Amino acid sequence: MRKIDIQNELNKIYSFVQSAVKNAGYQKVILGLSGGIDSSLAAALCGNALGNQNVIGIMMPYKNSNPLSLQHAKLIANTFKITYEIITITNMVDAYFDEFEPEANMLRRGNRMARERMCILYDLSAKYKALVVGTSNKSEIYAGYCTQYGDSACAFEPFAHLYKSEVREIAVMLNIPAEIINKPPTADLWEGQTDEKEMGISYPLLDEILFYLIDEKMEKTEIMKKGFSEEMVDLVLKKIEKSEFKRKLPLTLELGVGS
Repeated sequence: MRKIDIQNELNKIYSFVQSAVKNAGYQKVILGLSGGIDSSLAAALCGNALGNQNVIGIMMPYKNSNPLSLQHAKLIANTFKITYEIITITNMVDAYFDEFEPEANMLRRGNRMARERMCILYDLSAKYKALVVGTSNKSEIYAGYCTQYGDSACAFEPFAHLYKSEVREIAVMLNIPAEIINKPPTADLWEGQTDEKEMGISYPLLDEILFYLIDEKMEKTEIMKKGFSEEMVDLVLKKIEKSEFKRKLPLTLELGVGS
């Protein structure tokens, strides 16, 4: 796994955030504060880059959300002196499923929650004239662990070039509370959900395999020689392949192409 110069990364991220916001004609940013490490780090980075007064956090719990998530989101807002609002999404999400799709499974309901939160963020973006910040890391992006037009929707991603393990390193450096850094990562879309359980692989293992595949451009057999099982390498390769459409703009048919 690669070693990063954390201070150098921070400097690059701060400059990137400042440029992205300025070039878009904004001064403020807005993001969903979930109480997890990624949104916590995004809030801290943007606060350092733009000033905490220019960061707005929106907490959007659902009726089944873990109460600890809201508690940790408030902890981040208070620690970094970020303005925040709490908007419960239960009635918005349930109105659709109760009337039209009562048999929908938890995956569909979870995707709907993610997209409802996106709708709220973009509406409040217009209200507060604040640019929507993404909270995805490289591990999740290449594993496809995101909801298209849900948590993947944003104006810019401050640390999409960093693996989850590197996100943890920087979070420690920026004094994100230990209880947030050390808890099992979860999208908190249903009770008992964790990222690693849903993906079928731990983040440290995912990060290493992704690093060899993407950064080192190694073949499957080369990676297996480093001690990784064929099953795990195949799992990561499959995730990358199946989620490729999420990392691209919508397909279009250019004028004059075809018959």
